[in-house]
Amino acid sequence: MKTIPASRIADTVATLCIQANTQLPADVKAALDAAQAAEPWPLAKTTLDLLQKNLVVAAEQNLPICQDTGMACVFIELGQQVQIEGDLEQAVNEGVRRGYGEGYLRKSITGDPLKRCNTDDNTPAFLSLHFVPGDEVKITVAPKGAGSENMSRLAMLKPADGVEGVKNFILDTVRQAGSNPCPPIVLGVGIGGSFDKCAYLAKKALLRPLDEPNADPYYAALERQLLNEINAMGIGPQGFGGKTTCLGVSIEKMATHVACLPVAVNISCHVTRRASAKL
Repeated sequence: MKTIPASRIADTVATLCIQANTQLPADVKAALDAAQAAEPWPLAKTTLDLLQKNLVVAAEQNLPICQDTGMACVFIELGQQVQIEGDLEQAVNEGVRRGYGEGYLRKSITGDPLKRCNTDDNTPAFLSLHFVPGDEVKITVAPKGAGSENMSRLAMLKPADGVEGVKNFILDTVRQAGSNPCPPIVLGVGIGGSFDKCAYLAKKALLRPLDEPNADPYYAALERQLLNEINAMGIGPQGFGGKTTCLGVSIEKMATHVACLPVAVNISCHVTRRASAKL
């Protein structure tokens, strides 16, 4: 049995909070570069140039790549042969508290959804914990801003709606979002499960690198089709028109009830942030 002190979890989360907010993942940067090179609309190309300059300044000065440093969404895959010495959830929150403090990151969490009082340290974290085989712990911090989160949607479709109903819901979600989530966007899509699991699948889908299509050829083809149809809408970077509305679509699916067809769309902007570490 491998033993990991909770203090090490806190240290790792703190580091990942800063890294995720200041360094764009390589796959997202590559997709943005490719979109910029292929964009034919002059205003859209100029807008993408400005977005790229923002990334350069953020990297040079170790500044957040977006002013909204987001909710600290923390995903932990905990090996079944690992024992955590101490309180895991407390350690995650301590890591977020330190990371957002030491990194001078904006604290955006209200302790109560209606009373709206800021917790002043960006806690609590939004933790998803899964047990997996082995003796490793994988921690991923994926900050999520409200501009894109507010445009996300979930629907309980009828099984008879089928794949066309799913596609129509996803495309309609993007149309309704328009320029609000700061396109170009990235879409995480969840299909199946229960009401709550479907929403989780959509957010989990955003963790998959954009250059890794779904392992199932059926869903990989659906991802490509949706990406093409979204970019044909002409919303473009920041809503100024062009073919670069979306950088990637990732779908995660799971079993569901015979009378259910849940679908969730979690929208992220062009600065889709995530950072991972294994212990």
